[in-house]
Amino acid sequence: MENKLSAKLRVLLTRQELLVMSGGFSPLHARMSEVLGYEAFFMSGSQVCAYVYGYPDVGLVGLSEMVEAVRRLTAACNIPIFADADTGYGNAVNVYHTVQAYIRAGAAGLHIEDQEAPKKSGTHAGRRLISREEAIGKYKAAVAAKKELDPDFVICARCDSIGSEGGGFEDAVDRSIAYVKEAGVDVIWVNTLRTREEIALACRRIPAPVIAPYYGARPSPTFEEFQKLGAAAVLYPSLTTANGLQATWELLHEFKERGPVVLEEWNKKAEASKWGMVPRTHDPLLPANKIMQLEDDFIPKDLQRDYAKTFGHDRH
Repeated sequence: MENKLSAKLRVLLTRQELLVMSGGFSPLHARMSEVLGYEAFFMSGSQVCAYVYGYPDVGLVGLSEMVEAVRRLTAACNIPIFADADTGYGNAVNVYHTVQAYIRAGAAGLHIEDQEAPKKSGTHAGRRLISREEAIGKYKAAVAAKKELDPDFVICARCDSIGSEGGGFEDAVDRSIAYVKEAGVDVIWVNTLRTREEIALACRRIPAPVIAPYYGARPSPTFEEFQKLGAAAVLYPSLTTANGLQATWELLHEFKERGPVVLEEWNKKAEASKWGMVPRTHDPLLPANKIMQLEDDFIPKDLQRDYAKTFGHDRH
């Protein structure tokens, strides 16, 4: 099962230049990321839980729902989708099925956590890990599953030892090395690294590309620092959602207090932006021109819509 985007993601993760992935849940945000030049998009399980189902990230969303989320993203853009697969939705047998389901849905790669199920958010309290032996078995199953359908598909082991019950940095590195050497995973995500020194040590000691998001004291490392520290990639799971949610929160409060004038103010602020207003109803984010071209090509002329004389013909 050929997937050129999986091969592309593999190249992006093994080159010298740092890969920066925007993240979220929405096909529109994935397409926006593509239009703006991001090379890959991370489908975050926490954001699917929050924005599609209104759940916290505590393992309530299952395989079929996540696979459908993958399909929506892969249908909307032409950059690799690196997808959250939580704990693989069961034991090693479930992991095998999960990997093949994600491949068939068009993902270029996925990550699986070494947490106990039901999992907890990777940045919140309460995480507990499965044994190293069980984790290695699950990652071996993941590697075997992808070899059958798409050898280029990227299997990432996310180690959640830092900040988990009884865990820590040294255990995270030791586990990560075992996941590479014994299970054969392609990439390691060491979760919740908190210092630049930890990033550098993890990247130096783990014999595979390392995804190294930073969760320490601010300011965060710059992209140039991440690259010098040895990271293959950094990702921002809520880059397309968190600040927008804050804006919505503020807008709803203001609108309730002052009414429609607030929308006029927000539009004026958007128009004054150096990037202008986001094109909400047309290209390049929504393929309006393609739809009209398809209508023109395939719908009889006497059945085509009158765009010139109906309301909205001059609106975008």
